[in-house]
Amino acid sequence: MDWDKLRIFHGVADAGSLTHAGEALNLSQSAVSRQIRGLEETLNATLFHRHARGLILTEQGELLFDATRAMVQRLDAAVARIRDSKEEVFGELRVTTTTGFGSLWLAPRLPKLYEKHPELKIDLMLEERVLDLPMREADVAIRLKEPSQADLIRRKLMTVNMRLYASPGYLDEHGRPQSMEDLSKHRIICQNVNSAQVSAGSTFTQEILTHNIETLLTVNNYFGVLQAVLNGLGIGVLPDYILQDFPDIERVLPGEQSREIPVFLAYPEELRASKRIAAFRDFVTEEIMEHRKQAVAIGIE
Repeated sequence: MDWDKLRIFHGVADAGSLTHAGEALNLSQSAVSRQIRGLEETLNATLFHRHARGLILTEQGELLFDATRAMVQRLDAAVARIRDSKEEVFGELRVTTTTGFGSLWLAPRLPKLYEKHPELKIDLMLEERVLDLPMREADVAIRLKEPSQADLIRRKLMTVNMRLYASPGYLDEHGRPQSMEDLSKHRIICQNVNSAQVSAGSTFTQEILTHNIETLLTVNNYFGVLQAVLNGLGIGVLPDYILQDFPDIERVLPGEQSREIPVFLAYPEELRASKRIAAFRDFVTEEIMEHRKQAVAIGIE
């Protein structure tokens, strides 16, 4: 199989256009078109449906694109490992975590990582979907449950509990609940129980909602819940790690919380020797240790 033709096919499939692929590959449109025709003749298959707005992969083209995508991911991994053989920590590091943890805990601490390693290029992917690390959809993940994918190195970082918080201004105006039953007199702010979230958080929210809650605001991530709480809209269900960075909010019903939620860092076995991974892992570990020390010092842990 002609590797050059496969490379050009992958560029066209990714761009969806001969023109855009040619620009990315530094080739003329006619040269790209010739290579695609040659590959189709070799395979005796049509790889693209052509129409006025661009190109669409055929079923055979989808099969080939899946294969070339896996090849490109493996090549990227090999290039990263070669580059990491040097002493410097540099290059792209793709980090995936949940929207809440990434926006509320990780992102505010990244300046410290850039101070140590200014040549890093971090691609922070915040979503609830679990990306496939062995297939290199990301390099490293922080997840609020133990990863189940095979061929991963994983490390437990800490545990989190979901708790109830509100602004002092809201509580001064509407009163401080003394029991779960008192929550019926307040607006509750939480994620919808059917949205993607850890089961312990969903279970805790479901328990709260059994207490005849009359007014409710649901948001699809904890960043939105926090903003609503800070603006005095009600009592929010939030992870406990936010209190240290937002000391102006007040915990409600201190005896009530979810089950412990483990937080894991994971990355592919093949990146064991990556200096970028090691730098990120050490940074996160140090930040969590510092987070614990400060939490103990101010009496919130």
